[in-house]
Amino acid sequence: MAEIQRHIPVPGGFLMVLRQGDDVLAHLEALMREADIPAASVRGFGFAGLIRFGFFDFERRDYEPRDFRDMEVTALLGTLAWKDGAPAIHAHATATGADFNAVGGHLLALTVGRGSFELTITTHDRRLERRFEEDIGANVLRL
Repeated sequence: MAEIQRHIPVPGGFLMVLRQGDDVLAHLEALMREADIPAASVRGFGFAGLIRFGFFDFERRDYEPRDFRDMEVTALLGTLAWKDGAPAIHAHATATGADFNAVGGHLLALTVGRGSFELTITTHDRRLERRFEEDIGANVLRL
């Protein structure tokens, strides 16, 4: 069976449709490398088999993670940039479960659940980098 196409170029960027078991962040990183994307904005929605959110603890300078399963991601928003020569994805999302209670935060991991996940990637013409800023204690997008 032929490999299913995961993304197509469109004016201004790319459309991506991922399927059950696909790692959303890994596919975005691969697209950044393959298409040599200098920077982009990303938005998406769909089904999550596993979604890991983090809340940043500035004292520890690390995320406090929490996993959720079988969720519907109602909104994913983020930026694609570079840090030390590697893709640097900064995304936040909101998701709901069967109880219709919403959870959200910084996106640490996302695997597509039963169904699909749709993303719109709007590319920018300038390469943007993230740099660690000591006074903030976090990586910040440099314009």
